[in-house]
Parts: sequence; C-alpha cells; structure tokens
Amino acid sequence: MPKLHDLALPGARPRLVRDTAAERGAAPDLGALPDWDLSDLYAAPDAPELAADLARVEGECRDFAARHEGKVATMAAEDLAAAIEAFEAIDLTLGRVMSYAGLRYYQNTTDPARAKFIGDTQARVTEITTPLVFFTLELNRIEEERMAALVGESPRLARYGPWLDRLRAFRPHQLSDELEKFLHDQSVVGAAAWNRLFDETMAALTFEVEGEEEPLGLEATLNLLSNKDRARRQAGGEALARVLAGNIRLFTLITNTLIKEKEVEDRWRKMPAPDHGRHLANHVEPEVVDALREAVWASFPRTSHRYYAMKARWLGLEKLEYWDRNAPLPESDDRVVPWDEAKALVLDAYAGFSPRMAELAEPFFERGWIDAGVKPGKAPGAFAHPTVVDVHPYVMLNYLGKTRDVMTLAHELGHGVHQRLAAGQGELLSRTPLTLAETASVFGEMLTFRKLLAAETDPARRKMLLAGKVEDMLNTVVRQIAFYEFERRIHAARRQGELTAEDLAAHWLAVQSESLGPSINLAEGYETFWSYIPHFIHSPFYVYAYAFGDGLVNALYAVYENATPGFEDRYFDMLSAGGAKHHRELLAPFGLDASDPAFWQKGLGLISSFIDELEAMG
Repeated sequence: MPKLHDLALPGARPRLVRDTAAERGAAPDLGALPDWDLSDLYAAPDAPELAADLARVEGECRDFAARHEGKVATMAAEDLAAAIEAFEAIDLTLGRVMSYAGLRYYQNTTDPARAKFIGDTQARVTEITTPLVFFTLELNRIEEERMAALVGESPRLARYGPWLDRLRAFRPHQLSDELEKFLHDQSVVGAAAWNRLFDETMAALTFEVEGEEEPLGLEATLNLLSNKDRARRQAGGEALARVLAGNIRLFTLITNTLIKEKEVEDRWRKMPAPDHGRHLANHVEPEVVDALREAVWASFPRTSHRYYAMKARWLGLEKLEYWDRNAPLPESDDRVVPWDEAKALVLDAYAGFSPRMAELAEPFFERGWIDAGVKPGKAPGAFAHPTVVDVHPYVMLNYLGKTRDVMTLAHELGHGVHQRLAAGQGELLSRTPLTLAETASVFGEMLTFRKLLAAETDPARRKMLLAGKVEDMLNTVVRQIAFYEFERRIHAARRQGELTAEDLAAHWLAVQSESLGPSINLAEGYETFWSYIPHFIHSPFYVYAYAFGDGLVNALYAVYENATPGFEDRYFDMLSAGGAKHHRELLAPFGLDASDPAFWQKGLGLISSFIDELEAMG
C-alpha cells in the first residue's frame, strides 16, 4: 500500500539510479567538479529549523488524526479536499526532512554519523506518521459511487482525482487498520534496514586488482571492465568475482529475506503476482509490461546477439568473455571530457531542442544542485532526486570524463528538468510513475548523442559513438529486461523455499545467456554478479521502467524528427503533468499508444537500424 511517506533512501521517493560505470580510479584532470549545497533543505543535521519542523509536524499528525479518524466516509466534498491538502502539507515537510537525511547519507555511506542520523530520522518519521495511517485506508473504504459523486461536487477535490485513482487501485489489497499500522511501524526494521546493510556493505568493499598499488572500490573496479587493455579488464572482472564470492552468503541472505518479506506481505494482500504491486504503483497495466517484455525477448537475435557477434569480430576474438562486454572498440581513444566541456555539450544539446530546456537545466550547474566527483564512501552510480516541490531536485554523479559520463549527465539532467516542471502539480500529483519518469532523461540523453554524432566527421570516432550508443541502448533495454526476468524467476522460486547461492547463480546465468547470446562466454566467477545490482534490493521490479522509458522515447523521438508541429509545447505539457495523467493520456497527443504491441517494435527497430549502420561500416 502507498504510505504517507516513502522511506526508501534517499528520501521521499525511490531514487532514480542510473546503471552506469562511472567509477573511481586514477583521477584525470576534469577541472573543478561541483558539490551539493544542501542548505536549501537544511543547514546542518542539528539545524534548529529541522528540529522545529519535526516537532511541528508531530503535532499536526496528532491533530489531523483527532479531527478526522473514523469520519472520512461521511465527510462532505470540500471537507475531504481540505483534509487531503493538510495531508499533502505534512508530506511536504517530511519529504524535506528525509531528502536531507538521505542525500547527506549518500554523499558518504561509510560515515557512521551520517548512517546514524538517517537511521534515527527514519525511525522518528515512522513514529510521527503512525497516527496518519488511517487516512488512506478510510479513503479506500468509500464506495465508488460516493467517491465519484464527491469528486464531481468539488473542483478542489477533483484536482486530486488522479492521486485518488492510484491510491484506490490498491483497494483490493488493503488490510485491516491494525495490520496496516503494524506494517508501517515495522518498516524501519524491515526492508529499510536490509537496504541499509546492503548499501553500507557495498560501499565498504575493496578489491585487490593485479597491477594496482592499492585496493579499489566497487566503482573503480567496475570501471576496469571498460579499459582498453584486455588484461586489465580480466583483472578487474576476476577481482569482482573473488570479492563478491567472498560475500555471497551475506548477499544471498539479504536477497532471500527481502523476497520472503515481500512474499508474505503480497500473500496477505492477495497480490496475484510478485510484480503486481509495482505495476499498480507505476499506474501501468500488466499486459502492457508483458508486451514490452515479450517484444524485447523476441528481439535478442537481431539486437544483442547480432551486436555482440559483431563486436567479437572487431576485437579479433572468437568469443567475448564477460569482462569484454563493455570493452572500448579498437578505434576508441582515451580522450577525457573536462567538466566545463561536458556542461557546454549538454546545455547546447538541450538548447538545440528548446532554450527553455537549457534554462531549466542551467541552475543545476550554478547553484550546488549537482554532486559530480568520485569520493570515498560516496554511493555508486548516479541519480536525480526530486526532494520536494518547494525546493528543487539534486543530481548525483560519479564523473570521470568519459563520453558515457557525459551521456549520464544528460540523462540525470533530463530527470531534473522533468522534476522541476512536474513540481507545479504539488507534492502528491508531481510523483511521476517510474515508467514515465525515464522519459525526459532518455530524451535528454538522445538529444546529446544526436548532437555529438552530427558534429563528428571522423569515421572512426563516428563508429565509436554509434557503437557506444548501441551498447547503452542494449544495457537499457536488453539488460534491464533480463534483470526483470531474473527477478520474476527468483521471486517465483523463493515461494518454493529458500534459495541457495547456487540457485541464484543458476537463474542469473540462464537469463544472461539467453539475453546476451552465444558470442559471450560467461566464465566462472560471473555467477555472482547479480549480487551488486542495487535495484533488486531497493526497488523490486523497478528495472523494467528503464526499458519502458527507452522504448517510449525512441518512438517519441521519431515523432520529433518528423518535425510534427507543436511538438515542443506538447512535450513540455507532458513533463509538466507529473503523475496527474495516465500514460495513454500523455502519449495520445503524439499519436502513440504503449498498449499497442507495435509501439515497442518502433524502439527496437531504432536499435536494429543503428546496428545495421555499424555493419555497413565494417
């Protein structure tokens, strides 16, 4: 069930983590990299404003319960609208608090003080909000006819119609008030605690890599998998395998526990499938996701299998080893893109689409809204976190100056622009479902790629750029759907009993072999690589949102390239809608329909066309 406040780190909403390989290592000269200025949230953990906000909202929660508990079903339309507005105001305050605690923690997950602060804050917020659990439960007990009549009576209440629709989609799965309150209170020592254990363990891992003077962190070691020197790639892959294998009992326990906890709650809620709750939260029909999965799975021979066979030939290999999958092409250079150049590239690409888009992105660079550098203890990967609608988003990167890092910057800024535009909907309606949350990010990345490709005249570098884009698209579509299938299989298998590390490895290798194809050898050691993927831990079944977003944007970009009149205005209207409209409503102005199986073929066709172009280059 949706709760007042999602306690998933780092804050009010699930973090949108980019699956990247921007990693730690020998630091190139990138220029001055920006750090976050979190003072727009709070000045410090002991800031009096933070303590005052918590104290105030604690009283507001008690007063809210005293006024409304047991009375929601009989409220008049205007009174119900006022209650939702008060509920939203409480959520806004708590979103600010948890965003600050979460973002500060992700700057250094190995700092005990930061870990304690976020743990204590989560516990306090959970306790504060317990009196409010009744509200959404009572809203869901209002009969459909009466709710429709109430919404029809009050424009003020009608504004929250989309939020009520998403909330009430969970009606068949709602438990008793007592059980819902128990689950709310218990959450801080349930999934949230296991998430934190996973994060802190991953952040503390070190990898002794042959040829390195000192042990590397996870990101630096992953970075070796895209090194030009094959021996370095192999050393990195084998180091990853050794350390992950050495910790596999812990990761197996975490995974088993979280899947079982979810299975128990799903059983009580009578969820028909393990991924059903994710579909409800994403406001997407299961058959739409099934159509996406089936289309991607059927595409493997003409996308991933074909590309990796071609890449093996380019590298002069009969087969790629798993550590060769992200290897640069022989024509690739070691050019580093300094931060200022990356900034200019992305802003120019955004401005080429619309000056407004560049204007929305500019403050991220100027006002401390980006944390770009690689630092000890910092969370891996990249994300854009929207915080709350009366502040602004924050973007986290691990920037090392590769072309892929520039693409990641474009991706996360796309999220940031989307989140800024959606903020106008207010705290409850700005929350874009994960499937649509990837739209602006992938679109921004495509704009930047197209600008780079159009400006490149050297055939070798053009081939490198195109191959890099294909690999990113395969990672976004093929890899993420393979991840989704892995989750489907292990969640189903866990219902038959606890999974051993060998069981998890078997499912992982089966799915990876099917998706990557016969040109990649999944050598000994790769069977543990499922264990470092944070999405499996933080947000079960999240991963298909990446493929959904990529397919959606590929279709959307085709409309843009056809110079459809009014595209820019319709695009900004779509982003500004946040979570106030269903995907059918958002895509209809572009003549697109995600429920049509042919829709997904458009995006997959773009990947195939890029591979065709690469084949023609030789």
